[in-house]
Amino acid sequence: MSDPASSSKVEDGDLDAFARRSDPDRWASSRFAADAQARSDLVALYALDRELARIPRLVAEPLAGEIRFAWWREALEEIDAGAGVGAHPVLQALADVARRRGLKLAELEPALDLHARRLDPEPFADEAAVEAWLGGAASVAAAAVRILDPSADPAHASAAAMAWTLARSDLEGRIGFDAARLDALFARLRARARNEARRLSAAAFPAVAHAALARARSDRPEGLRARLRLVLAVTTGRI
Repeated sequence: MSDPASSSKVEDGDLDAFARRSDPDRWASSRFAADAQARSDLVALYALDRELARIPRLVAEPLAGEIRFAWWREALEEIDAGAGVGAHPVLQALADVARRRGLKLAELEPALDLHARRLDPEPFADEAAVEAWLGGAASVAAAAVRILDPSADPAHASAAAMAWTLARSDLEGRIGFDAARLDALFARLRARARNEARRLSAAAFPAVAHAALARARSDRPEGLRARLRLVLAVTTGRI
C-alpha cells in the first residue's frame, strides 16, 4: 500500500526529533516516563497524532483529506490484523508498540475522527458539540496510560487530554458562539482533569503531565517556565 501522505516531515525515521519539534508539550512530558522504552513508545503514539493533525493543513480539498484519513485508518486496521506494515516510520514504530504493549490500534480511531473534523467548514454549534469533538483526544491519552501503567484506569486521563487539546486548538471562526463560553468549557474540563489526574499512579502520570502547561486557553509557557511547571506537576501529581 503506497502512502498518499508521503510528504511526511518525519525525516530519516527520527520520530523523536519530529515529536519534539511538532508536539513539544507532550514530548516534554514523555521525558518523565520511567524508562527509555516507554519514552520511545509514547513518542510513536504522539507522532501518529501529529501526522494526522497535518492532513487538513496539507490538502486543498476535503476529499483529498478524507482519502488520507482512510489510508491511515486502513493501515492501523492492517496492523491489528497482523498484516504487513508499510514503509512509513510512524506505522513501523506503532506496530512494534502494539505488539510489545498488547494494544489494539483501532482504539485510536477517535483521534482520526477528531482531526478529520477539521475538514468540515461547518462551525461547532455549542459547547456540547466541542466537548464531543474533544472526546477523540482521549483515545491517545488512554493508549499512553496503557503504555505507562497497564493497571491504571485510562478514563482518568480523558479530561486532561480534552482540556489540553482545547487549549492548543485554534477554533476562532469555527464556533457558533462567543469565546467566553469556550473559556468556560475549558475551565470545566480543567477542573475535571485536576480531579481525575490525582487518581493516576505516578507511573501513569506522564500521560497527562502536559496538561499542566495549559492553565488557560491563551497560556503557552515556554522554556524554563514550562519545564518548571512540568516538574512541579510530576512531583506533586497535580495538573
